[in-house]
Amino acid sequence: MNHRPATAAEMRELDRRTVDEFGIPTLVLMENAGLRAADEAAKMLPSAAGANVAVLCGRGNNGGDGFVVARHLYNRGANPQVYLASKINDVIMRSDAAGMNLEMALNIGIPVNEVLDPEAARKLLPALASADLIVDALLGTGLSGEVREPVLTLIRMVNEAGRPVLAIDIPSGLCSDTGKVLGAAVKAARTVTFALPKKGFYMGDGPDHCGEIAVVDISTPRQLIKDL
Repeated sequence: MNHRPATAAEMRELDRRTVDEFGIPTLVLMENAGLRAADEAAKMLPSAAGANVAVLCGRGNNGGDGFVVARHLYNRGANPQVYLASKINDVIMRSDAAGMNLEMALNIGIPVNEVLDPEAARKLLPALASADLIVDALLGTGLSGEVREPVLTLIRMVNEAGRPVLAIDIPSGLCSDTGKVLGAAVKAARTVTFALPKKGFYMGDGPDHCGEIAVVDISTPRQLIKDL
């Protein structure tokens, strides 16, 4: 498979064509992404059973991937805690793939904690520092401007916690195209990324933030990747 690094615009077009031309729903892509990311998370734990995993989620599709990761780790015996940088109802009311996956996580009993301001984010440091693994699903490849609160403080708390971090698709706060840190960026031990690596992994600050990179398939049609 072609693993040429892609830009954020190329990934958006790849996702659009996957959905519009091939009829593979975003919900399916998100499920596949979260399952493959949960596999990578399990590799970073001595055992998933009994592991305490902090899953930090934003309100978009990257956060949706995080809800799926939490659900699959829960089913493997882990104790995931989701920390959401948004109101739960604001995500659910959008009725998109991320909202549906948040509802699924709640339905099976995964705790979801709203983190709505910097003060609440700072209070998470003890929980993050005691986690066996932190999963970063706050921001994806679409980030272009500076990271805003409360995500900015959440990223700083993740880095201060000193625990192993798995970044979903890209470390939050890293520019996908340039590798520039946009205010603050997660320092991951491993980044699991979907379909193709991103240009920013290999530029600027990217190499210092991505850690080991795992490129995984989420059912993106191979002809689309080949034609990119």
